[in-house]
Amino acid sequence: MHNTSLKSTATKGIIWSAIDKFAVQFGQFVVGIVLARILIPEDFGLMGMLAIFIALSQTFIESGLGMGLIQRQDRKEIDFSTLFVFNLVVSSFFYLLLFFSAPFISRFFEQPKLIDLTRILGLSLFVNAFAIVPRTKLTIAVDFKSIAKSNLAGMIVGGLSGVLSAINGYGVWSLVIQILVGSLASSISLWFFSNWSPSIAFSKKSFKSLFDFGSKLLVAGLYAQLLNNIYNICLGKFYPAASLGYYTRAKSFADLSAGTIVSVLQQATFPILTAVQYDKEKLVSIYSRMIRMSAFFIIPIMTLIALLAKPIVILLLTEKWATLIPLLQWMVFARIFLPMSAVNLNLLNAIGRSDLFLKVDLSKLPLTLLAMVVTIPLGVKAMIIGHVITSALSFLINAYLPGKFYGYGPIHQLKDMLPVFVAAAGMAIPVIVLSSFMDNLVLQLFFGGLLGLIAYVFICWMLKLGELEEVWELLLKFKEKRVW
Repeated sequence: MHNTSLKSTATKGIIWSAIDKFAVQFGQFVVGIVLARILIPEDFGLMGMLAIFIALSQTFIESGLGMGLIQRQDRKEIDFSTLFVFNLVVSSFFYLLLFFSAPFISRFFEQPKLIDLTRILGLSLFVNAFAIVPRTKLTIAVDFKSIAKSNLAGMIVGGLSGVLSAINGYGVWSLVIQILVGSLASSISLWFFSNWSPSIAFSKKSFKSLFDFGSKLLVAGLYAQLLNNIYNICLGKFYPAASLGYYTRAKSFADLSAGTIVSVLQQATFPILTAVQYDKEKLVSIYSRMIRMSAFFIIPIMTLIALLAKPIVILLLTEKWATLIPLLQWMVFARIFLPMSAVNLNLLNAIGRSDLFLKVDLSKLPLTLLAMVVTIPLGVKAMIIGHVITSALSFLINAYLPGKFYGYGPIHQLKDMLPVFVAAAGMAIPVIVLSSFMDNLVLQLFFGGLLGLIAYVFICWMLKLGELEEVWELLLKFKEKRVW
């Protein structure tokens, strides 16, 4: 790509990816609020018990081959067909595995409902497998506009189906219906936009080449999913289902911001970084810019959520979820370094070093295991505090190799983030003062959020942060030219 073309493509890609992720996450967030007001914490706890089994199966199905195809420069049609056949075969295998394992899962958690829930929810694996190749083709083309439309279709159709089911008394099955119907709608849309005709051709040579890259991502993905969901298993096994329901809701709230930004960065920047992987100066420029911009958005957002956790939870979910408030306050800080860590790891994949990606991920295992051993007996809040500590240490580990290769390591990155932390701390003061003098939760949420935003922008302006100016220029360009 030429410089101008690359910049234009990157801008459009990031904007459409952001529209996609934020619109979908916000829509799912709204649907989740409606469902939480109708359903009970135990229903979400039951779904949380199955999360690790679905996540691990999905990771095996994807196996990093799609990422390998995006990273490759000389793609052929046989590569796409090979990926398609692989996805279908592996998804069928894991569905059958879940189907016959359902009674064992049910006995482990001592929840009889899990037998049928596992067997029906497992169908989503097969549905999602059909969408992998169309999504990969659209990602290679940096056509995030079509991906956004497909994901929005899935969110809207699935969300409506789930809410209507909940209103009609389907209980936990409403959550299953939401996932299955949403996945089906999204997959159909991706096929329509990709305009790809599949074949059943399979090349051992192509598979071996893709798997050489993807195998490291597979192991890293399995490791990540296991760590992300191991707490679900422990909570589901040793604590009431309601405790797991509170934990999963806290993660859901925190991931609305951090998880969305991570998804945008991983989806939009990977093909761009891959395109300039041999131009060190340009690569570092894009990479460092993403670190700074991620911090500029995520740090104040997470700080505000923590400060306004009480009105957010009580107003949106009602008093029955009040136990969630302190858990949410800690969980957002456990996610505050997540986007910057994702950029660091994404860089390793973009330059074709999935082996280092795997080594970096595995190096964090002792930290996580230690945190689990210490905090799980102490309860849910202690577990989340453990998340806060391990996530901060994990960021330092994730930034080490990019710093070694490109001279932009953890110390340099933290220096660039320091003004943002200062601005967020300054923002917190007036919000805390306002909340202490205002009892009405609606007014707390509205005026606290507004005052926090104004204070943050003002402090950033006083500190002359380049990211503020860059966002302003982007908004003006967006208004004038309409990138779509």
